[in-house]
Amino acid sequence: MSSEFLLEQNKNNHLYFSVGDNKYAVNSNCVLEIIKLPMLDYPQKLPNNIVGLMKYNHFVINVVDIRFYLNIEPTPYSTTNEVLIIKTDESIIGIIVDKVEGILPFVTSKVDSLPFIDKKMLIDALYKRNDETIFIINIFSLENIIKGADTFAPYDVQSLFPKDEEAKQLFTTRSTQLAEKEKFQFVHEIYTKDKFISFMLNNNHYGIKLRYIKEVLKDTNIINVPCTPDFIKGIMNLRGDFIAVIDLKKFLNMDSPAGEEKNPIIIVENEDLTLALYIDKINELFEIPDEIIPKNSETSVSFDIIYNDKVHTILNIDRMLKDKRLFITDM
Repeated sequence: MSSEFLLEQNKNNHLYFSVGDNKYAVNSNCVLEIIKLPMLDYPQKLPNNIVGLMKYNHFVINVVDIRFYLNIEPTPYSTTNEVLIIKTDESIIGIIVDKVEGILPFVTSKVDSLPFIDKKMLIDALYKRNDETIFIINIFSLENIIKGADTFAPYDVQSLFPKDEEAKQLFTTRSTQLAEKEKFQFVHEIYTKDKFISFMLNNNHYGIKLRYIKEVLKDTNIINVPCTPDFIKGIMNLRGDFIAVIDLKKFLNMDSPAGEEKNPIIIVENEDLTLALYIDKINELFEIPDEIIPKNSETSVSFDIIYNDKVHTILNIDRMLKDKRLFITDM
């Protein structure tokens, strides 16, 4: 895979998510991690534009809700809310979102930049996908807004959090888990990691490097194709391009019991081939320090690693896309 191909793909990949009725996106290169909303700290002199503080990798980071900056009335949080951990040139920020939708490569021709952009405008472009508009967040503008001296109307942020004991206990447990994870991490690793997407096959955890992922889809129509190997589930139409859909469990010689017909699909590609991988469930985005990643694996499985107390099998997409079973020749 050429370095130019990787750079272009990583530049255009965006993680998009829901906040209220709208969809927003940030460049995936800025995303360190996605976590469930934990208990936050509330010092007495916290600025009005900050929802709370959170400990992350030995840092204390600001956690924000973009609705405050967009003059949108916030709605109460729940235990299903997630936090994007975002890295800028100078700081790390947490953004509360309702739901992470997936990862998309943004086609430049479909991005509309907004006129009269200044460093305090949170949204600097729009992306049109089918019938919906995704607002692209300028992370560096967000950083300037947080650091700025602008005043915001006072708001009782703590009233947005649930008050029942079950929810409080869950938030507290998540905070404890974050603190435990810090014991095994070093600050410098934040800047020397490679990003992976975690997903499930049966009850096992797997991972794929983010650089190979073109798109993640949660609801796709698959067309059956007769007289093909059993690991080929069919083909799908991705904006005019027909792509083979691989049942990853069968491809890896695992049991593949009948399940949901609308399982998630991960679109992976290198400079030679594009494939759709049919999986059970998308988990989360995580990172692995570069120095522990083995090089030059000769099989579809690169290595195993323990993350969040679970063994993750990391797949070698370059090797997988060269598997001779994927290339059918007429005799």
